[in-house]
Amino acid sequence: MLATSPTMGEWGFVALFMTTQTLYLLTFIVDAYFFTRPRNIVDMTQAASLGPDDYPTIVMFYPVLDELESTMRTTLSSVGAVDYPPDRFRVIAIPNANDEETIASLQRLRGEFAFLEVIEVPPTSDARWQKVWDAWDANPKAYWWHRGDRARNRDLPPKKTRQLIYSFYQTFEDPGLPAGFLVNYIDADSAIPRDHFLGAAVGMRDYDVLQATNVAGNLNVSMAASWHAFDHMTWDGRKYAHLTADGKHPYWMLGKGLFFKGADVHALGSFHPWITIEDPEVGMRFWKNGRRLGVLESPLIEEVPHTLTQGITQRKRWVAGFFQSLGGPLDEMGFTRREKAMAWLNFAPCLSMWVNAIGIPVGAAAIYLALVQHSHLPLWAVLFAALNLTLFVTSLAFLYQGVWVRTGLVSASLRDRIWYMVRVNPLSVMLWWTIWTIPLWIGWRMFRRGDGLVWERTAKIDANAVLVRSGLAAPGLAGGNPPAFAAAATR
Repeated sequence: MLATSPTMGEWGFVALFMTTQTLYLLTFIVDAYFFTRPRNIVDMTQAASLGPDDYPTIVMFYPVLDELESTMRTTLSSVGAVDYPPDRFRVIAIPNANDEETIASLQRLRGEFAFLEVIEVPPTSDARWQKVWDAWDANPKAYWWHRGDRARNRDLPPKKTRQLIYSFYQTFEDPGLPAGFLVNYIDADSAIPRDHFLGAAVGMRDYDVLQATNVAGNLNVSMAASWHAFDHMTWDGRKYAHLTADGKHPYWMLGKGLFFKGADVHALGSFHPWITIEDPEVGMRFWKNGRRLGVLESPLIEEVPHTLTQGITQRKRWVAGFFQSLGGPLDEMGFTRREKAMAWLNFAPCLSMWVNAIGIPVGAAAIYLALVQHSHLPLWAVLFAALNLTLFVTSLAFLYQGVWVRTGLVSASLRDRIWYMVRVNPLSVMLWWTIWTIPLWIGWRMFRRGDGLVWERTAKIDANAVLVRSGLAAPGLAGGNPPAFAAAATR
């Protein structure tokens, strides 16, 4: 109880304090849950024991849209440097048939990269889509085709998912592919590590699904890029691996750098075309059907947006896709109430961005008012705020330790790494978490309106060309292997 009669303003502050501090404590409880889950990491020391017959055939799909030729060249340069038998992988670019400039660029690039194939994705009115319709007719796992407002709707929205669906079913029946082939796909700007395919050969011995994490190569190109890269540092670099959890927690995919068994993709209905991003839903569908996830520690290097506007465009689509995936699809897949709650926990770190920005200032203000201004806040409230502040400082300490390690994956320059850490100081990050409320709101509104089905691409400008092609990049990309990466990769 309050010691004396408080003013209305003090009552309001108490209400705000209780709400924010309770929510903030819940975010730490969710974090504690994640970090107590085991991590299933692919043991790359087993690569030395691979025999000539232990290298599965891998089909890498490369969905592109209005891409710069230089961006694709950088990505393909990283693929050309992989440590894997060249007769055991295929790389298939999958542009839309009406994307004439990108197709022309790909045809030129075929002269530089002999492994590159191209499948042009036609409109869904084309007769070649019949393979998809027939497969979905026979497969109840493709629940979007059998039930709901869009049942048997062939007018699939023009985005990456549609390209993946078409190219997969066109390739699946290729008589030249062995039954045990693996499916992999990356984004236009993804630079893969040299051991990317090798990791699949090792990991598929123990797991059904594999996911490589991501790290941004253009950390310091702008303040916005530093913030956008921080998201991957915190989620991909720290929390994601705990979703493996010995198969006991529903997992999401990261949208690139993943491996599925081709037979599993076919058996489980491939990809849901009516969700803004395919990543969460396909991962949860594989999990619900008993497929275990393993994580590859060697990350893909990607290009994050340089401006806030581009970053918000990208993140609002993520948010819309998260909301979409956690609604009707969970019912269709037969998730129990407990499983649904576990799936929603994956979204909690993103949803709680605004709590991060509000909880700490309110807690700090409460302590100041109590100790300096002798406000009416009771002792337990001050202790509550002090607990949250202590947890916050402890969390930041572990967070920044991990961020520092991951900067070494893309930079051997001590100066550049320190400069990045300065950019993402706690005050800067608090501001970024506040800005995150914008894509959270827009993404929610997109979900409610059913928007976001057309591919609204994030512009790529080949920002990592020097990093990847000069030999400075991490995990053996185009010959690079800085000492900082060698140390980090074994952790």
